Amino acid sequence: MNPAEWLSRIAKRLPEAPALLVGDTCVATYQEFSRRAAAVAGALQHRGVQKGDRVALFSSNRTEYLEALYGIWWLGAAAVPINAKLHAKEVAWMIGNSMSSLIFCDDRTARQLAGELEEGFPVVSLQGEDFDSMREGASAHDPVALNTDELAWLFYTSGTTGRPKGVMMTCGNIQSMMLTYFSDVDQVEQEDAILYAAPMSHGAGLYNFMHVLKGARHVVPEIGGFNASEILGLAPQVKNVSMFAAPTMVRRLVDEARKQGLQGEGLKTIVYAGGPMYEADILEAVEVMGPRFVQIYGQGECPMGITALPRCDVADRTHPRWRERLNSVGTAQSAVRVSVVDEEGRDVPRGEVGEIVVQGATVMKGYWQNPDETGKTIRYGWLWTGDLGRLDAEGYLTLQDRSKDVIISGGSNIYPREVEEVLLCHPDVHEVAVVGQVDDEWGEVVVAFVVQRPGSEMAEETLDALCLDQIARFKRPKIYRFVEALPKNNYGKVLKTDLRNMLSKEKSK
Repeated sequence: MNPAEWLSRIAKRLPEAPALLVGDTCVATYQEFSRRAAAVAGALQHRGVQKGDRVALFSSNRTEYLEALYGIWWLGAAAVPINAKLHAKEVAWMIGNSMSSLIFCDDRTARQLAGELEEGFPVVSLQGEDFDSMREGASAHDPVALNTDELAWLFYTSGTTGRPKGVMMTCGNIQSMMLTYFSDVDQVEQEDAILYAAPMSHGAGLYNFMHVLKGARHVVPEIGGFNASEILGLAPQVKNVSMFAAPTMVRRLVDEARKQGLQGEGLKTIVYAGGPMYEADILEAVEVMGPRFVQIYGQGECPMGITALPRCDVADRTHPRWRERLNSVGTAQSAVRVSVVDEEGRDVPRGEVGEIVVQGATVMKGYWQNPDETGKTIRYGWLWTGDLGRLDAEGYLTLQDRSKDVIISGGSNIYPREVEEVLLCHPDVHEVAVVGQVDDEWGEVVVAFVVQRPGSEMAEETLDALCLDQIARFKRPKIYRFVEALPKNNYGKVLKTDLRNMLSKEKSK
């Protein structure tokens, strides 16, 4: 099923329904959205783009992004969304690797790419007259029919272990992800709105499908990204707003809501994922903003679609095991099977830690032109996530850490998240990240990077006593580093690799 068919259908049924908004201002109805996407498809076809070709998008969040995206699909081509904060050389490599025929940019990213692409490579700014003429031109035919196994979305991973890998998401993967959202995460109605505060090139952009299918509104904040104060002010005007937020974004929303005396008015659902959500943070979030939170667990290779923790579990404080459930990432979504295995692929007993594997209709087709990495990641029909976790008797999955983040000290495994959870219990600890530092005697020692709340002063001895009171002595940090901020990427994930590299450089001096 071509995603553009969903847009075409809803535009015929609800032509005057508001579709695209900048802030609280509607800039396109569904009829206009559909017509513009069809016109973009016609213009692409005129420029030689054909079904099955790849077309890249390298732009910050804007409503024109969705028009270009659906124009690509309307033609039967595959979209290659690229993080707008990447370096131009990285972008040029992805364009070459994907063999893209054309790239949509904004004015800033177009300037950034100048000189990096082959001479004459087609670059269209979503802010320019060229794109205006494309979307106002003659419409193409109906959306090109696509089968479930045909490529729709080519998403490049972050490349922390080398060159980025292109995750091939088929029409069937997208359909599975969308339908399980309705069954396991949240319902969407026409009066709802999806707000794009995180990059549309990644997780936030995937929410467009559910809201297009239901004829709901798509809102890009005027700032084009995440600003807690703007979102809390915009939501009551737009109403019934859902959004994706990384845990650090949730933290900032809650801090701002407390500061302004707000309770998240106008917000329907905040889906959080993309990093560890600590117990203290989600407890405060529900206390301040109410039962608006749903957690999902997925990754680029199985987008949004591994497990889900519904709002009832996130907000519940009555079940005998509510705390364990709250600290989990929920249970397997409807379209997949989830297991926890040892290095040989054998299921480990319930409650024991192993690598999380997933199988089902949402799992990617493979990596673009990379059969070796595909074979390493998809084995025996299962996607090996690289994440460590444990399943309980009720099927709730609790993440431990990425396998690369586990600290091995004196022959014992130490899971950073466990230590971080304890440190965050202290009221003066705002953020924390725990990593391992190479040590000649122990192999690795535990180092905690701590961000204190403004105006607070604390001693290492205070945190050490807290750890000794709650976890085994060998797990407590040997070193505490008090810092003003933690390094993060533009999705709000803490860059633990940067912290480890910093420690390694200091040790080598």
